[in-house]
Amino acid sequence: MKKATVWETLPELATALGETAWMVILSFIITLVLGTAIGVLLRLTAPDGQRPNAAFYRVFGAIVNIVRSLPFIILLIAVIPLTRQLVGTAYGATAATVPLSLGAAPFFGRVVEGALREVAPGKVEAAQVMGASTWQIVRKVLLPEALSPLVSGATLTLVMLIGYSAMAGAIGGGGVGDFAIRYGYQRFNTPVLLASVVVLVVIVQLVQSIGDLILRSLAHRRA
Repeated sequence: MKKATVWETLPELATALGETAWMVILSFIITLVLGTAIGVLLRLTAPDGQRPNAAFYRVFGAIVNIVRSLPFIILLIAVIPLTRQLVGTAYGATAATVPLSLGAAPFFGRVVEGALREVAPGKVEAAQVMGASTWQIVRKVLLPEALSPLVSGATLTLVMLIGYSAMAGAIGGGGVGDFAIRYGYQRFNTPVLLASVVVLVVIVQLVQSIGDLILRSLAHRRA
């Protein structure tokens, strides 16, 4: 049986790219929201936070660490019942956003917590003296002052999600990972498999370059 060339599989690769873009962008948005909320909660309830709560911080932090430490392939399988409840199916690009978001949100949450911890205490104290509420401190002091490390962490998280999305293809998540398995690995078609790898590498490099560009822009504004 003649193996398909890379050019002959371009339509399927284009479809796979669209699926990867959909699952990564959607899960990235969900991760930003959930991860920011996790990070803010951890920072506020830390012993040196604005709303210290030792019991909550320890328990919530432990849960975040447990989810974060799970190998992604195990998380993919473990959340299949939840994915079915939320999406109606455990297969496809949309379904893959559930484990992708759950896997990345705790990681980004810790990134957010670390970034907020680096904000100068004097700026927070000044806002408190002026009568700012906790929400105002978070919105107008902590998050704006931590913008550069947050952008850097978001870029790292997005790159991680691209890698996770390729892994999701192993259990029917679609995307470039699924394309590489079905058209490359299972058919012993090395050129197609390598083409999939090159596509993912190019995407990662593009995302990293955009993230670096944004960081340089923020640095120039602060200069």
